[in-house]
Amino acid sequence: MSELPERRGTAKGRIALALLPLTIFACLAAMFWSQLDSGRDISEIPSALIGTTAPSLALPPLEGATLKDVPMPALTDAAVKGRLTLVNVWASWCVPCRAENPIMLALARDPRLQIVGINYKDQTDNALRFLGELGNPFSAVGVDPRGRAAIDWGVYGIPESYLVGPDGTILYKRVGPFDDRSLSEGLMPAIEKASGGS
Repeated sequence: MSELPERRGTAKGRIALALLPLTIFACLAAMFWSQLDSGRDISEIPSALIGTTAPSLALPPLEGATLKDVPMPALTDAAVKGRLTLVNVWASWCVPCRAENPIMLALARDPRLQIVGINYKDQTDNALRFLGELGNPFSAVGVDPRGRAAIDWGVYGIPESYLVGPDGTILYKRVGPFDDRSLSEGLMPAIEKASGGS
């Protein structure tokens, strides 16, 4: 007779143990759903670099790249000094970079800023083919074959873009390709603010 309550306790413990993974899953699912349902753009990852001086640029040029039949310069501090600059990290093998390129070409026509590129872990021929086929939005491109510059910039994955003020301060960061929403809610307000707009 005394074993019966003991068995009941053991059975309850087994049921509780069996329900534990389900409970953990439900909690995680609720947490992820609340993040997705919050309306926040999850690609707008906060960066510790925002508000700080941009890392130094001293990258060799993409050999063979031209802009208006003139060899494109290397990506150095001098290439961006004193100008509102969008630094875009890209590669020919990056599918979202291809999707983003028409937006980058449109942004390159904005007289308030210049666009420069860090060509990340790419082959020269492939990078040149990418720019030749899709168009070149960059005023300077530096190659980063080992990804060292990308580490300095805190790159999570490409494409990734940084708006840098004329004084060299990082003003805005975008992880992933630009789309209509990220332009209207993120980059364009940052450009307006940096340009002395609203």
